[in-house]
Amino acid sequence: MTLPADLDLSQIPFWERSQAERMAAFRKLRELGRPVFVPEQAVPFIGGGPGYYALVRHADVTEASRNAAVFSSEPCANSIPDMPRWLSVYFGSMINMDDPAHARLRRIVSRAFTPRILAKMEEDLARAAAEIVDRAIEEGPGDFVAQVAARLPVRVICDMMGIPAKFHDMVLRRTNVILGNADPEYTGISPGYSRVNVARGLARLLHAGHSLNRLAARLGDERRRRPTGDLVSLLVNGEERLTSQQLGSFFILLVVAGSETTRNAIAYGLKLLTDHPGQRELLLADFDGRVAGACDEIVRYATPVIQFRRTLTRDHEMNGTAYKKGDKVLLFYNSANRDESVFHDPDAFDITRDPNPHVGFGGPGPHYCLGAHLARREMTVMFRELFTRLPDARAVGEPSFLLSNFINGVKHLRWAF
Repeated sequence: MTLPADLDLSQIPFWERSQAERMAAFRKLRELGRPVFVPEQAVPFIGGGPGYYALVRHADVTEASRNAAVFSSEPCANSIPDMPRWLSVYFGSMINMDDPAHARLRRIVSRAFTPRILAKMEEDLARAAAEIVDRAIEEGPGDFVAQVAARLPVRVICDMMGIPAKFHDMVLRRTNVILGNADPEYTGISPGYSRVNVARGLARLLHAGHSLNRLAARLGDERRRRPTGDLVSLLVNGEERLTSQQLGSFFILLVVAGSETTRNAIAYGLKLLTDHPGQRELLLADFDGRVAGACDEIVRYATPVIQFRRTLTRDHEMNGTAYKKGDKVLLFYNSANRDESVFHDPDAFDITRDPNPHVGFGGPGPHYCLGAHLARREMTVMFRELFTRLPDARAVGEPSFLLSNFINGVKHLRWAF
């Protein structure tokens, strides 16, 4: 099916539109009944391809996610053009792998997310949230993202990896560059695909990736010599272990995926609970009974990760559409999470929504988010601390959004308490 002229998802102006305009555009795409083919924007120094099919319906996204043998994460899942080797060394990781290589690495790094490890983190999470709110009270209300939403996930992930506190701000800055590589605030350049803009953006991206990779690799070298029992020690020692390069790539994946998803969910959470006071009252009337539903509804409604890519390993027909071997498809989780055929009144924010089969942590299958449970715990702990200590905490005005076709990010959000 041919792409309507006003729905070109490959163009930066589409992603500069308001949230409401973009969701209305995805609603139009769902109404077309079949995935549209979107011409691909060639990127200097990286290249491009003929284009991709936009999977915008819940049924397509979930079926493609389950069928990893046909809808492959190789050669690249986190970039529309194929990622060159000089980038994939930092940003490849297991996210761009299929089984059995993916299963092996996932088995190793899943040690970070066992129930025993997560249970041990409960007290650490509560203490971190309390200290963050203490600091916010001392500073006074300003930017909720900088003061609260961004601090908890970066601290949690760095603590998991044994990254000293003196590096936490650096990790956050590098993460902003990696995910904000199309945003002028983080790159210092105007958006666009000119050779100068792309060269400058890639230089900053490589510097950020190299810095984080080396930070983790140096820590891995130390833990090989002197294991401490922390996560990095588990990952680099033992019968199955990560190499220095794999450890660095995993750290980038963990800090980018884990930090950004939770950071944006917490920021969106405050905004949504401010804009929907009835839902906030419901939550606070029975926090323990409703917080799980609230967290999942925030993730569904906001969908912090917009899309991932898959590539067809063979000719295949799915839900009435024929695909050819080598075709690219993009799984638009944001659109699937508003699919009217699955969610009643999908544009309504409803923390009591049940069932809520959202794909905000990815679709079902081998690449479902390893850190989904941790993200829910972080959100729960932070909202509990926030609304217990600052019951009048609320967003003020509209957020400043990240310019990206990958992350639905909140850069800044004014707040009051």
